[in-house]
Order: sequence, then C-alpha cells, then structure tokens
Amino acid sequence: MSALGQTAESPILARGIHRYLTAHSSPPDDLLVDLAEETRRKLGDVSVMQIGAELGTLLTILASSIGARRAIEVGTFTGYSSVCIARGLPADGHLLCCDVSEEWTSIARGYWKRAGLDDRIELRIGPAARTIAALPVEPVHDLAFIDADKTSYQTYYDLLVPRMRAGGLILVDNALQQGNVLQDDSRNANIQAIQAFNNALASDDRVQVVLLAVSDGLTIARKL
Repeated sequence: MSALGQTAESPILARGIHRYLTAHSSPPDDLLVDLAEETRRKLGDVSVMQIGAELGTLLTILASSIGARRAIEVGTFTGYSSVCIARGLPADGHLLCCDVSEEWTSIARGYWKRAGLDDRIELRIGPAARTIAALPVEPVHDLAFIDADKTSYQTYYDLLVPRMRAGGLILVDNALQQGNVLQDDSRNANIQAIQAFNNALASDDRVQVVLLAVSDGLTIARKL
C-alpha cells in the first residue's frame, strides 16, 4: 500500500513536481476526500498505506478505458482504491476485494454503500493467495490491482496471470519503494522482494510491462 498521503510530496519526484501534477489532474470528489480524512482520523500513522489521489484517478481511468467488467483487488485497506476501480466498471461489473482486516474494511464497506457501489463489490476476508487460488483457472478477469504485503507480490502475480484475459491489466503499487529499489545492498525484506519482483516482470514474456513514476511507482503489466 502507498507510503504517501493525499498531499504528501512524492519521494521519487523532484521537489514541487508532485504538487504540480496533482494540481493539474482531476481532484478527488467529496466522498474520496471524506474517506481519506476518516482513514487518517481513525487510523493515524497507519493511514500512510492509503493510495494517493492521483493513483486513484488513474485506476478509474484505466478500468474504464479497457472496458473492464471483472476485476480483482489484493489489499483493500479502507477502500479508496476499490471505490476508484469500481467507478470504472459498468453497472453489472464485479470487483473482488481480498483483505485480512475486518477493522479496516469496515470503513470501506460504508463508503461502498455511500458511493452506490456495494452491489458490484464482493469482499472476502482471509489470505489473498488462498482466495485467488480457489478461483477457477480461467482467463476471465480484465483488471487486477496488487497493493498488499510486498513479500507476497510474486505469489499474487503468478496466481493472477492465468486468470487474466488477453489484453487484461495487472497493476502493481509501490514498485519503487520510495526510490530504495536502487539500493543493491539493502537488507530490507520488502525492498528485496520488490527488486526481485521487478526483475522477474521485466523478463516475463507473458506480459508487456511498463513501470511508471506514479505515487510510489506503479507497474502496469498487460497480458499478451
């Protein structure tokens, strides 16, 4: 999940550029602003796991642009990203959210209902790998968003690829680890896991990949 708040400067962009980018992008509406504020108020420092507003807008744009109908989210937290993804789906679309926290997702449930999206979002509490592995191995999903424990990214990705349709997108957050992916000698388990994951994706011939400097780094993998 993101290491950035809604107004924090990006650690991977030149000073002031993050503020300029957000100032020249569509702003979050009142519902998303309220969700971000409630997350900060109730969870304090943990709220840094919430994605940035610019990434939320991008999720909606991508989901809508590819005509996504079936989506999966790995790591829901308090619901900001799920609201953004679901808004990009049609009325009969379906978003499966995977998370392990009843506490955090209880906030999400309230905002799904307020946004009129609760009829297209399904939440499953439990280990995400187990939830995904229990799904039929059929290429029917259009979009997936991975934003959970970094050491399991490769596991989630490997489970998702065969379940994505040709042309479907797997989006992966925190791919730059606040720029620390450049530390070849890092002993941090999360950084090491992301470094290995990024290397694996770059040579995966099942997908076309681009890593963007959005928020804390977003990888987009399009299944071939």
